[in-house]
Amino acid sequence: MIPYGHQTIDNEDIEEVIKVLKSDWLTTGPKISEFEKKICDYIGCRHAVAMNSGTSALDVAVASLDMPKDSEVITTPFTFAATSNALLYNALKPVFADIEIETRNIDPEDIEKKITPKTKAIIYVDYAGHPCDIEEIQDIANEHDLYLIEDACHSFGASYHGKKVGNYADFTVFSFHPVKPITTGEGGALVTNDPELAKKARMLHNHGIDRDAISRYGPNAEWAYDMKMLGRNYRMTDIQAALGISQLKKIDHFIERRNNISSYYQERFHDMESISLPSTKDGILHGWHLYTILLEETIDRDELFKHLREEKNIGTNVHYIPVYRHTFYQESFGFNKKDYPVTEDVFKRIITLPLYPNMEQKDVEYITSSILDFIENKR
Repeated sequence: MIPYGHQTIDNEDIEEVIKVLKSDWLTTGPKISEFEKKICDYIGCRHAVAMNSGTSALDVAVASLDMPKDSEVITTPFTFAATSNALLYNALKPVFADIEIETRNIDPEDIEKKITPKTKAIIYVDYAGHPCDIEEIQDIANEHDLYLIEDACHSFGASYHGKKVGNYADFTVFSFHPVKPITTGEGGALVTNDPELAKKARMLHNHGIDRDAISRYGPNAEWAYDMKMLGRNYRMTDIQAALGISQLKKIDHFIERRNNISSYYQERFHDMESISLPSTKDGILHGWHLYTILLEETIDRDELFKHLREEKNIGTNVHYIPVYRHTFYQESFGFNKKDYPVTEDVFKRIITLPLYPNMEQKDVEYITSSILDFIENKR
């Protein structure tokens, strides 16, 4: 099967991991700080904290802001559940704003409508690798004195108006899952330009302890440490960090390949009235973590999904089931799907097509031909 996403691992990646396996440090060692520095160098930000997943990074980012219990945080419902789950972990209330149909990103106008005296922050998600309308969201946050967290788990390597994602919010969160722009197996990171927030996040991801293991190692090291807050064990291993360092060398190539594949999809589907294509706004370098299309209502999305998977061996997917539709969120909050008309429209018509750097041209041609043939036969 052609999967919807897949890691791209070469011999250099493997060799770097082997070196760590033969070294003294498998975790909490020197590769962690090396990876964090290279992330900062690439993005142009000041501080990075490597973690064991993007979900962990979201949790720590929210926890580090220390918002009062039951505060409201506005976010998008068109994302993986981890985005808003991070709020629940920290006794905060998610408030969903609707999305824009062209990019599937959160709609700044609807953010404005959802602000109340209890609102303390906005978490915006760069859906599929397309940065949100960051300047508009920043203006809203500044006007209402709100924190900003950018869930950039799709958009590592993307740029907004010439500047890498990771320089705009109080915290930006990345994921290094195998289908993401680069991978460390599982893994993630948060970045910030605020030294105090970085210090707090670093402690929170390490049990709330004020010193890491490597600082307590060696002939002149002291044994003492102090747990200053209730933290978690969200640390990345040196094995993962070594893979991340190697992958980071190839990120620009990966992004270029993703853009090339997406351009071919756009070209092939351009004249199809029954398919609506994703758009890229001016000033954006798209990360293209996902490539999605919207089908006209006369085409049964689920029928096409089943046809491509069962008959064509193409690993299509659907990103995402809106968070408010999940049983836990319905039982806990009773969200009404009628409050999110654009999200509902997109959800009913969207389908995700395979996209990853080492896809072959023949795979892309096979996928597009299979979809076009299906639509033509339905006519």
